[in-house]
Amino acid sequence: MRAVGIVCEYNPFHRGHLYQIKALREIAGEDAAVVCAMSGDFVQRGEAAVFDKFARAEAACRCGASLVLELPLPWCLSSAEGFARGAVGLLGAMGSEAVCFGSESGKLEGLEQLAELLLDPAFNESVRARLAREPNLSYAAARQSEAEAVIGDAAKLLERPNDILAVEYLKAVRTLGLSMRPLPVLRKGSGHDQNAMEGETRSASEIRRRMAAGVSVENDIPAAAYAVYARELEKGRAVLKTAALETAMLSRLLLLSAEDFAALPDAADGLENRLYRAVRENGGLDAILTAAKTRRYALARIRRLCLCACLGVREGMAAGVPPYARVLAADRKGRAWLRQRSGEGEIPLVTKPAAVRALGADSAALFMLGAHAHDLYTLGFGQRDGVLPDEDWRTGPRIV
Repeated sequence: MRAVGIVCEYNPFHRGHLYQIKALREIAGEDAAVVCAMSGDFVQRGEAAVFDKFARAEAACRCGASLVLELPLPWCLSSAEGFARGAVGLLGAMGSEAVCFGSESGKLEGLEQLAELLLDPAFNESVRARLAREPNLSYAAARQSEAEAVIGDAAKLLERPNDILAVEYLKAVRTLGLSMRPLPVLRKGSGHDQNAMEGETRSASEIRRRMAAGVSVENDIPAAAYAVYARELEKGRAVLKTAALETAMLSRLLLLSAEDFAALPDAADGLENRLYRAVRENGGLDAILTAAKTRRYALARIRRLCLCACLGVREGMAAGVPPYARVLAADRKGRAWLRQRSGEGEIPLVTKPAAVRALGADSAALFMLGAHAHDLYTLGFGQRDGVLPDEDWRTGPRIV
């Protein structure tokens, strides 16, 4: 049995995701196992997911995914480059022969041209020089401007979020020396942070906004996935608004020292000091984010740093690729593929949480980091009855 991979967050799973899985099966064949590397309870934009990782993984498997593996926390809260390296590395280590991703352009040639350019040391030096000359310029703007000077209009692919991640996936395939085939699928529907036109597929961000406002999203989500989410909502197991975790996050942030902030990942050029001051001088999370943000530092980066500070993620934790693959959910085909791959993967497979302790101190510490993050995540639920500490240690894969 062959396996093809998807890097995802499914926050939440919607009709565009279903379209991608169907398109991938048309390319790879119905017999292939669709293996997903998915963010856990916190996602790369620096926010809590609406539903926890187990519910989102189950929903995906009920909608065509064969197997969902958890991308561990440090990679979830990394830059686009670190996120892509961790997820693609996880899929590659598990034997996936292809990586499929959504793309606003669908232009693989242009994406590969950009990936090659962004891996060129001389190009990256030109970007650093540009930033030194123009300190108020953001990294993204400097990179795109320098890329346009070299490859022209192809650099405009860096303006759209899915294409930006696509370039990072291609870079990861190259830097990790993988033979994975890139499979872009043209993204349909509204763009990120935009409202859909009549009849368009709504984006995940728009669906989240509608859920937070109490608007029904049943028509925007495949029925099998919606049944999972409706069950979770009935139990009060959802984080519908970012403010639900504000008190928990502030309590963590206020306990940290300047040295703790200095140890954060991706905190360069004095950003760690700026964030520390913002925490000490402001009373709310939005005020902290606003105070720390500048033209150079995107808001998503500040949000990720705040979460890293709260959850104990430190510099160097997202180096390389994850040391193990934890199964969150699987269907019949996914279980068959796992039996076929038994003992063949480059990294160990974790189906029983307690088994991670036998993998060594580093793997156990990484799992513990994610388990503590899950405990904090559940503080945002609307209903706390039956939610106990250490839930992550007691929860096995959802079998569909």
